[in-house]
Amino acid sequence: MKTWHEMRRFPLAVRLLLVNQLGVNTGFYLLIPYLATHLGENLGMSAAVVGIVLGVRNLSQQGLFLIGGSAADRLGARGVIIVGCALRTVGFALFALGDALPVLLAASVLSGLAGALFNPAVRAYLAQEAGECRAEAFALFNVFATVGALAGPLLGSALLLVDFRASALTAAAIFAVLTVAQALVLPARPVEPSGGGVLADWREVLGNRVFLAFALAMVGMFTLENQLYLLLPDGARAATGWDGAAGMVFLVGTVANLTLQMRVTRRLKSVGNKVRWISVGLGVMAASFVPPLTVAGSGAGAAATVAVLAGALLLYVGIMIAQPFVMELIPGFGRPGLTGTYFGIFYAVSGIAAALGNAVVGWTMDAGAGGADWLPWACCLCFGLASAAGVTWLRRLGALPGREPLVAAA
Repeated sequence: MKTWHEMRRFPLAVRLLLVNQLGVNTGFYLLIPYLATHLGENLGMSAAVVGIVLGVRNLSQQGLFLIGGSAADRLGARGVIIVGCALRTVGFALFALGDALPVLLAASVLSGLAGALFNPAVRAYLAQEAGECRAEAFALFNVFATVGALAGPLLGSALLLVDFRASALTAAAIFAVLTVAQALVLPARPVEPSGGGVLADWREVLGNRVFLAFALAMVGMFTLENQLYLLLPDGARAATGWDGAAGMVFLVGTVANLTLQMRVTRRLKSVGNKVRWISVGLGVMAASFVPPLTVAGSGAGAAATVAVLAGALLLYVGIMIAQPFVMELIPGFGRPGLTGTYFGIFYAVSGIAAALGNAVVGWTMDAGAGGADWLPWACCLCFGLASAAGVTWLRRLGALPGREPLVAAA
């Protein structure tokens, strides 16, 4: 009820974008986690071909965030959001209706391009509409995204009892409804004319060295957040001996988000400098890997289960602390007419770097399997501490928006 009350304080456009994120994550996690199994087991494709199909989708999204951000700035975020959701509808429908490799590759490209379009556009639109309440709006955005990330796999598991096509068509239907709702409800906003071409906009943003340093410093946040789908579920399964234990991690996060997110954001916004809380949140995210680290390799048991779930809870709390203020900060790096481009480049830089970070974590999981089970947990701890240190350094230099220097900058 508290979340619903907070949501009603915002304009209709913001409320729709929050519901949109719930639908986006529900539809995405309803389908994507089960796609590899469908391609390999149902269609009989080799592991290499499955990897190509999944990699094309990821590359289409990560590599084109910049296009989506620039389109939002120049064409208006509303239209880009609508087009992105429509493309996701078509892409997911193709997964249901096509079995041939060319059709599946087209579906991967369309669904990835869709994410590249609406992800930066939604955040740019939300930042514009929320005004002085950006942190609260992005906090609610995080709540709805987390609920969708839990609801999607649960619904997908139920639909798989029918078949994969039922899951894919349901996901496509969700995006179709979102497309229509946005076309009917989202108001069009005037687009601020840019003084140059698209390449000039990109040069302006890429020439902002402080912004790029901040984006690189946030690699730890994205890498650690992704461990909700890699390391922590694996740790939960090892601690309990139960394959379904991964759901416990998401359940802990959803309950924590619904009960704590808005309280945490409002409280921290009223106390001290908001940029400082980004460093604190990253520190908490790093510390979340300490409890599982202490029981790594001890085998299944109650103590190991509690340690892993405590780590998951701390990780969600760290995300709750840092993420709304990160999203609020990004538009402050440049002029309002480039908000979408800043979000696009931020997600492109951080996403690609986080993919490399995930590869490192995966390598440590393999390397530690021979008796050094603590290794991936220690790796994540180092990632988080490095990110917290990087943001703290930028803050102390006074380089971040809205912050006075604490030390002399060279």
